[in-house]
Amino acid sequence: MTRPFEGIRIIDVTHVLAGPFAAYQLAVLGAEVIKVEHPDDPDQTRDSGTDRELNRRGMGTSYLTQSSNKRSITLDLKTEAGRDILKRLVQRADIMVENYRPGAFAALGLGYEVMSEVNPRLIYCSISAFGQDGPRGNQTAYDHVIQATSGLMATTGTVEVNPIKFGSPAVDYATGTMGAFALASALFQRERTGRGQRIDLAMLDVAMILMSSHLTGYLRNGAEPKPSGNRHLHATNSCYAAKDGLVMLGASNLRQQRRLWRALERPEMVKRTNEEREHDRDREAALLTDIMQTRTADEWENFFQARHVPAARVRTLAEAIRDPQFATRGVTHRHRSTAGVDGAFEVPLAAFKFAHGGPSIETPPPELGADTDSVLAEHGYNADQIAAFRRTKVI
Repeated sequence: MTRPFEGIRIIDVTHVLAGPFAAYQLAVLGAEVIKVEHPDDPDQTRDSGTDRELNRRGMGTSYLTQSSNKRSITLDLKTEAGRDILKRLVQRADIMVENYRPGAFAALGLGYEVMSEVNPRLIYCSISAFGQDGPRGNQTAYDHVIQATSGLMATTGTVEVNPIKFGSPAVDYATGTMGAFALASALFQRERTGRGQRIDLAMLDVAMILMSSHLTGYLRNGAEPKPSGNRHLHATNSCYAAKDGLVMLGASNLRQQRRLWRALERPEMVKRTNEEREHDRDREAALLTDIMQTRTADEWENFFQARHVPAARVRTLAEAIRDPQFATRGVTHRHRSTAGVDGAFEVPLAAFKFAHGGPSIETPPPELGADTDSVLAEHGYNADQIAAFRRTKVI
């Protein structure tokens, strides 16, 4: 069954996380993605990750995460020949994605105006820290810097210990996912209009969208969100210590809190409104603190889930991966081997399934420049020209 983006060609001139992850989302759904890197200064994720030997080989786990189903070529875009090659690639492409400092590609003669003349149907996506305009437009940042800038850090942590950054680069991956959504939308729009598109995607904007309800609340009445750690506004929607670990209760709505108190044989604690819950929070929390210490975390999880009350033992990543549920969902793909990596390894695939024609991985992450010769040959360059490019360090 044909996948959604088969026949779509993407020129991926991105590095680190957000940009490569955006292209990766379309790659697992069938798009042909040609990743472009500088021959002497490749994507920094190639030497980043948990396996130092792979880092030294330029196949770090951070790179492996989002490079399956891609082809790799090298180009020095500071050379005229390198820029000409990129323009030839773009002539036959549907999408070009770049995530360098705003203005950098325009200064090279590779900005949207130039590339849209090369290919009027081109969808040109620029991903940056703060956007292509505004007083911060020329500034650069990474995930944790955006967390600090946006207010996300200030809402994370406890009353005593804050601000705290997220444990994962969530803004980067959210930006990549938003980028994939924007690209898919632009492709759909092009089917109706025949016109290409310019996408300006900013990590800061994504971070603000991640705080949407906080944003609306603050803009309404100035109620600034405060870090509350594992303590929710409602006691039945918070974290408690069990005999051997922590349990996160998720009795969020009125029906669920009713089920929780009745399951604990404390029907007098049931509230009719959320305002009543807020007013009685301290008393509820003190009672739950005592009750939750009477069983293990696993026992409580099973107890509440059997009674349709959301609850879970707080797990480590290793424990979450060992959970049988993870194995049934097909979130990752196992590569048996690839050049530059000894043995098998697993990478994320997608967070959803299709009944047919869904996300899949066919090829492993390539070594730097592994497809340069074949891609250039497909675009009309002969063996002598490719050899000359290599001698002059264009590729």
